[in-house]
Amino acid sequence: MDLLATVLIVIAVVVALLVLGGVVASGRAARAREARLKAEVEQANQALAQAHAGDNGWDAAQMEAAARTAWSAGHHAGEPIAALHLVQVIDRPGIDADEAVYRVVGAGGHEHDVVLKRSGDGWRT
Repeated sequence: MDLLATVLIVIAVVVALLVLGGVVASGRAARAREARLKAEVEQANQALAQAHAGDNGWDAAQMEAAARTAWSAGHHAGEPIAALHLVQVIDRPGIDADEAVYRVVGAGGHEHDVVLKRSGDGWRT
């Protein structure tokens, strides 16, 4: 009986370790899928915002320059921009009510949204 009990205990431990390993591996895979999906959704959102701005005839270079100026003039002065993404376009009736939201990623890795408002032919914060 002692041999049978030992074998059953060893089998139970092996099964428990396999189940635990499966749970850990499944969690890692889920987190990786979630991160990948989040990145893909963010890219699609940016592409949609850029297409919307382009459809409105908004000058992308002028908007980006205004976002960079707002970043430099704000509390991030002197920190270089690692990435700049147009994430939202708000096209309200009339020209002066239009808005664009840029997500600016600083060289330090932190993100900050810059909201630009249309003013005549230009953009301001």
